[in-house]
Amino acid sequence: MWQENKRPAGIAWLILLVVLGPPVARTQEPVIPSKDLSEFERRLEKIRQDIQSLQARIKEAERNERSLLSQLDAVAFQKNVIRNELAIYSLQLEKTSEELASLRANIADLREKLERERQAVEKTLRTLYKFGRLDVLQLALEAENMSAILAESKHLELLAAYQEKVISTYQFSLSELRAAEDLQETKKSEYTRLLRESEEKKRELEAREAENRALLQKIRQNKSSYLKALAEQNERAQQLEALMKKLASQEIVLPFRFVPFYEKKGKLPWPIRGKIITRFGPERYLNTTTMNNGIEISPQEGALTVRAVHPGKVIFADYFQGYGNLLIIDHGLNYYTLYGHCAEFLVAKGDLVNGEQPIAIVGDSGSLKGTSLYLEVRYKARPLDPLQWLGKR
Repeated sequence: MWQENKRPAGIAWLILLVVLGPPVARTQEPVIPSKDLSEFERRLEKIRQDIQSLQARIKEAERNERSLLSQLDAVAFQKNVIRNELAIYSLQLEKTSEELASLRANIADLREKLERERQAVEKTLRTLYKFGRLDVLQLALEAENMSAILAESKHLELLAAYQEKVISTYQFSLSELRAAEDLQETKKSEYTRLLRESEEKKRELEAREAENRALLQKIRQNKSSYLKALAEQNERAQQLEALMKKLASQEIVLPFRFVPFYEKKGKLPWPIRGKIITRFGPERYLNTTTMNNGIEISPQEGALTVRAVHPGKVIFADYFQGYGNLLIIDHGLNYYTLYGHCAEFLVAKGDLVNGEQPIAIVGDSGSLKGTSLYLEVRYKARPLDPLQWLGKR
């Protein structure tokens, strides 16, 4: 064979061509594996629709500014808008975080692939260096016969073709890696921006919470304002009575076997841990007597999750003035439980729920007493004392 040809300058030129050469035309944006985008868009669209509905209610409440409950409603709706906006940020952060995780894994795979291809390029370059320049005349002089010339020429042609493919593949992988790393930096910046804007929304929510507390304090400290608010709540209680009569006339049959509600009297689990601040029955304030159809429970610190007291079906999940975000569960055989002042729902109308299943987060919507859970137990449309149904503590 030929003498080894030591020409380091030629090898350096080849390496420079591979590493610094322009990316091949096949370079494309890295594909980021992620969850079903249609599901993400569906959740996003649902939140946006809720925001539009709340903004319409805010305008309606602001038009009725003489009503104290409407003023509270406006603040509650604004808080719900912010919570929904935070939910959008949470979804976007979740999606961006998943994309970053996929990119990191993709980059790691690309680097491993690139290292394998770099080794293949080095092997090809070493082979070419060993044979030196492909001089046909030199090959003819050094070859022993014509068949050797033809065989060697064919081998070198194959080697040259393989070299071109190896270098091209390496360049493509290198460009893929650079594109993925650039996209990763873009996604990191996007995540940081979303996080910053989310924190700003949280501060905005805290400001609305403070506004709500100040308005409640103002109402409670002014006797005439408080009496007016109580009168408005009595009107809303009558409206709720009408709603319950309508719902009771549409009795449902639950699609599963269950222990009848009446057999659990005195044994039902508490929907939330906390202190009773309003009891069932008549309540007197100055010269005014109001009728409480349920109880209010101020939650223990950190105990904000509301749980269903018995299996049933959610038949109402909406805002009801005087009660805030209100859930009504039908337990079959004309028994119902109502959960008011919720900050947000964890279930929707039509959902079947199990006993002690989380159904809402406690809040202060529609409440004159701050953060608390309003609980009613009804047979048909008639309110019953919840304390006679809940288990002893």
